[in-house]
Amino acid sequence: MKRRSFLIGAGAATGGLVIGYRAWSHSFAAAAARQVEGPGEHLLAGWIKIGPDDRVTVEVPHIDMGQGTHTALAMMAAEELDADWSAVSTERAPGEKSFANRFLARGWVMQGYDVPAYADGVTDLVFTEAARFIGLQITGGSTAVRFTGRIGMRMVGAAARQMLVEAAAERWGVPAERLTVRDGIVSDRQTGRQARFGELAEAAAGMSVPASPRLKDPAEWRLVGTSPIRLDIPAKTNGTFGYGIDLDLPDLLHAAIRTAPVHGGRLVSVDPAPAPQSGVERIIELDDAVAVIAPSWWQARRAADLLEPQFSGEGKDGFADASVETLQDEALETGEGTLLEETGDADSILGQAPAGRIVQARYRVSYLHHAAMEPVNATAQFADGTLTFWGGEQDALGTKNLLMEISGLSARRVVVNALPAGGSFGRRIPVSADYLRRLVPIAMAMAPRPVKLILSREEEFTHGAYRPALATDIAAALGPDGLPTAWSQRFLSAPTRNEAFHLPYTIPNQALRSIDFATHVQTGTWRAVAHTQHAFWTESFMDELAYAAGFDPFEYRRALLPAGSRQLAVLERAAAMAGWGEALPGGRGRGIALHEAYGTWVAQVVEASLGNDGAPRVHRVVAAVDCGGLCHPDTAHQQVEGGIIMALSAALFERITIENGAVRQRNFSDYRLMQLAEVPQIDVQFIESGAAWGGLGEPGVPPVAPALANALYAATGRRARDLPLAEAYAAMS
Repeated sequence: MKRRSFLIGAGAATGGLVIGYRAWSHSFAAAAARQVEGPGEHLLAGWIKIGPDDRVTVEVPHIDMGQGTHTALAMMAAEELDADWSAVSTERAPGEKSFANRFLARGWVMQGYDVPAYADGVTDLVFTEAARFIGLQITGGSTAVRFTGRIGMRMVGAAARQMLVEAAAERWGVPAERLTVRDGIVSDRQTGRQARFGELAEAAAGMSVPASPRLKDPAEWRLVGTSPIRLDIPAKTNGTFGYGIDLDLPDLLHAAIRTAPVHGGRLVSVDPAPAPQSGVERIIELDDAVAVIAPSWWQARRAADLLEPQFSGEGKDGFADASVETLQDEALETGEGTLLEETGDADSILGQAPAGRIVQARYRVSYLHHAAMEPVNATAQFADGTLTFWGGEQDALGTKNLLMEISGLSARRVVVNALPAGGSFGRRIPVSADYLRRLVPIAMAMAPRPVKLILSREEEFTHGAYRPALATDIAAALGPDGLPTAWSQRFLSAPTRNEAFHLPYTIPNQALRSIDFATHVQTGTWRAVAHTQHAFWTESFMDELAYAAGFDPFEYRRALLPAGSRQLAVLERAAAMAGWGEALPGGRGRGIALHEAYGTWVAQVVEASLGNDGAPRVHRVVAAVDCGGLCHPDTAHQQVEGGIIMALSAALFERITIENGAVRQRNFSDYRLMQLAEVPQIDVQFIESGAAWGGLGEPGVPPVAPALANALYAATGRRARDLPLAEAYAAMS
């Protein structure tokens, strides 16, 4: 039974409980109103707050970490509400169950599947309960616009609009059907009477929330599809945008920590004597770290640097990069693995194919750091039996659950104040938030004063939650026409796997196996998660097959894609944008790659060369993107362009290395990032296919590394199968 069928069936089976459920659900609605309503404000449909001054505030269950989500979701709500855009703002929804993101739950499970109208209400109830049960409020997987926006904010805006219309109809004693709404005003077509949103909000809040309000046809949109100034930009340009690093509280203390160099290591002992006696409030020993508490972070940091704590390496002291590769090789060669997909009989065909018709390769990707601009920080205060938290976490409700687990406190005794973040890219989610396990005992020890923990760049680099270092073996058999008849692949998969793997090409025989792999090094999610390695592996190997068969890499892919498909359309658009087949200056090569991530197809072409110093140079990147449709075109371009730059930096330079069991990189000075002068020309075009909307925050990342690797092969005739590419080509010279 499919997961969506089970959930819908479960909802239908509980039909007799709907009345009781609604009463229970109403308590959440009342709690939501208490949590966000100010004087004279009223919460409609659980997510839209309207004030007496007609100000419309959209509660957004996602973090602002620079991706423009708040503006896009506000636009989608305001479009259906028919609000005056100049009176619209947003705030991050509280990290409470009353704001669990049922839209995300529904979108992720249903994946565009439409339920019958009669089952829509009970289906929504099922996902509401599921989201509250698991505490779903995460930002990730490029889900905000395609799920929370398309499924949620449009519906919420339409529902609130209908509630306002019904309030006006009741006030005037007229049929609701003859009323219209535009720019925050409800009007009676016959009498000309008008009422502002602020006048109607109180009465509207008492109306029942409609289960299936009418949504606008896209042809009616006036706001969605345009690019107004993002709501966050003015405050970000004048310095008033409040990040966690900016937070100040009365009587605030600061904490700096020194953590065991080897991940998983323990604190053995520490002599507090070297720390200054004045200016240090306290030195706290934790299981794997020592913390220094002082009135300022600089005082705490300087004192922490003077300490000489003794740590254990838990037997990993001799671990190094060579150890990682050895473990990878052993796992690939001996691990049984889990069969994820099997079509035909790939292994038999490979076993029978002539040696000259078999292509094989092993690829590796390295550990990657998130390297966000804002240092990792969080603030907590334990007072009067309540733990209050402030921080830029990607999952406010999940963070609350983690804080409850660490502190042992009940839900009503943990309060999360969700703040924006100056970048995160997967670092600041509960599964990776090891720093919170250190902050909570520090805050409880220093009660009732609040404590802000800031990780030094050294702590942040050496104790990240890195994109895992992984590898794959791929083998393919080529038929008489040069096209692959079989593809067999074994790949290593990290604990935070998100497999994200499906070959887009028509290959009749496939066998894909995943092998669990982990070292003591902490890993987590990195922008686009497992898509980053899978795209590099598969699209690099497709190039190898094309050259082995004597094909042009673009034409080879075309031959393996379904006619009329979205993936073929983006591939052909990218090739046309890049002038594929046209002559290039000497020493340059073009590489192409195609990948689908989070419902969005992206094809990219990179032009690159090797400089006189033997280092790669990137001259141009073009990207064709089919994400179905666009909410804010300017932000959409920015997301793809930003993803390309981040991916180029990672593919060319970035690598976390291990020495004596510990991470060797300690700051930006020894973790090479792409610099502004190295950014190439970038051209992005969107294909609005009318397909279900896909994500945009991450899909621009995966195709970059293979397209670049393929371009460098075209330029040099030398194939690099390991990332980063600058290091790989330096080793070849």
